[in-house]
Parts: sequence; structure tokens; C-alpha cells
Amino acid sequence: MHIGLIAGIGPAATDFYYRGLVDRHRAANIPLEVTMCHADVATMGRNLAEGRPQQQAEIFATLVGRMKAAGAEAAAITSMGGHFCVKELIAISPLPILNGLPSVSAAIAARKLKTIGVLGTRKVMESQLYGSVPSTAMIAPDGDEFALVADTYSAMAGIGRVTEAQRQIFFEAGRKLVARGAEAIMLGGTDLFLAFAVQTPGYPVIDCAELHVEALYLKSSA
Repeated sequence: MHIGLIAGIGPAATDFYYRGLVDRHRAANIPLEVTMCHADVATMGRNLAEGRPQQQAEIFATLVGRMKAAGAEAAAITSMGGHFCVKELIAISPLPILNGLPSVSAAIAARKLKTIGVLGTRKVMESQLYGSVPSTAMIAPDGDEFALVADTYSAMAGIGRVTEAQRQIFFEAGRKLVARGAEAIMLGGTDLFLAFAVQTPGYPVIDCAELHVEALYLKSSA
């Protein structure tokens, strides 16, 4: 299947999805058909912060239309934060949307986790990943640490690089969530792989973007 990727939100997240698909297809000796269209991360960030999912969905739908014209048969948003408008996008998209949230919900249900912590954008943490995992209790950083994690994530995602100081903010936030009862920490922001892929934080991690990439591979290689 020819997959269309709504890319650019942010640059590191795009690279994560693209490399993940390339590596899986190469290992399986299956050709990869993919078209990407660039979405502006700053515009999406404003629409996310200001609660304008319909406006963002219309922007994404235009990009999906371009990818359809290039031969894509289905499309995906390469950002967990970008899924804030996925319901609105599904309703108006010219192609089927390969929603990443059901993959996350299924993986958590399969592990039978009762409580998980979540890190990511402010909206992801506030909404508990948009309410996509109703069967599991989800906790987020509290107090001043909530804003610190959200702001640090936005700064990291915007440039596609992580500093050691930023990494330690995420690691420490995760440790505190584990101390509050989280059995694992959900990486609810795609770009968090920048902080967690190189070093082990010392607690179980669920990478939402990794689960989405795997689901896209299975769909595109079927």
C-alpha cells in the first residue's frame, strides 16, 4: 500500500517515522511506497494550544489531497500531538486515515497495565492522550513540573534536538510518576525518542510513535 505521511511536525518526528518504515521494509525485502507532505509545526502548535482542531484538520486534509494525487492510498499523521484533530480529519479526509491512537490503546490493553504515566505536549497530558485509553488510569506530572515538561517538550520538538538538561527533566518526571504508582511511562510525544532512545531511564517505557510506525508497516506491507 502506498502510504502518505503528513510530515514536518516536527523534523525529528518525521525522521523517526520515515526511518522506521524504511528499516522495516528493507528487513522484510518489501518495497516501500511513500509520499510525504510538509505541515508547519508552528501553525499546528498554535492550533493545538488554542483549541482549533477543525482548522488544523482542514490544513491536514489539503495535504492529504496532494498525497492522494501522487498515488497515496491512505495517510497518517507523524505526530502524537498532531492527533488532537484526528477525529475531525477522518471526517473530511480524501483518503482513509491510519489513526495511531487505537494501536496505543491495544498495546496497553494487551499488557494489562492498570496505571501508566504520560509525558508529552500539554494537551496530550491534560487529555490523557485524547482519552484513547479509557481502560487504564493515566497520571501526568503535577504542579510546576507539568508546565516544565510541556514547555521542555515544545522546545525540543521545535528544533528536533535534545540537550542533556532536557533529557534529565523528562527522566526525572518519569521517575516521579513511577513513585506515584505508574507501572510504565507512556511517551505521548513523538519527539521523546530523542531523549529516551539513547539512554535507559530505569523504568518501563511505552513509545506511542513506535507502536504507530509498526502499525503503518503492517498496513503498508500487507
